[in-house]
Amino acid sequence: MRNTTRWLSILIVGAGLVAGTANATSEPAALGFTMNRIDGTPEALDRYHGQVVMLVNVASRCGFTPQYDGLEQLYERYRDRGFVVLGFPSNDFAGQEPGTNAEIAEFCRATWSVKFPMFEKIHVRGAQQHPLYTYLTTQTQTAVRGEIEWNFQKFLIDRHGQVVERITPRTDPLSATVVERIETLLAEPHPG
Repeated sequence: MRNTTRWLSILIVGAGLVAGTANATSEPAALGFTMNRIDGTPEALDRYHGQVVMLVNVASRCGFTPQYDGLEQLYERYRDRGFVVLGFPSNDFAGQEPGTNAEIAEFCRATWSVKFPMFEKIHVRGAQQHPLYTYLTTQTQTAVRGEIEWNFQKFLIDRHGQVVERITPRTDPLSATVVERIETLLAEPHPG
């Protein structure tokens, strides 16, 4: 029985790696995924290890869409200190992101001058929820867990790859509390 359980565990882990949901590294889970950039190029999120990361699900036709401006301002202000915003378009809320990846990329570039990394459109809730968002909503510390509320839900990840804060969609990315939290995280020592 012990050998059967061991082999079953190996098969389950192997199946997860073959499915391509997470990298076979010791990277903390939030940065252990390979995602496709908005142009289709795969990118391992572990490349952001050691940085302060803000993950945000975005949409082009939402009342919160002007937050693109604040997100880009944060990125420009702090990127040289090791901060990055990662945008994940999703059409899961009232059909507010109906465009193709190419249309979304053009909208973000032309309308909001977005330069922070954008990724392909994914599902952030429901039966087709991407494993990254399954991790964020079910496997992080209790204070961070829970279903995605709406577009522009923000997650902060510290330099050690730990999800440390969840910020509501209504919270402006340039609010004093968000800026203060980012500055506090950036002041932490870079992991060796």
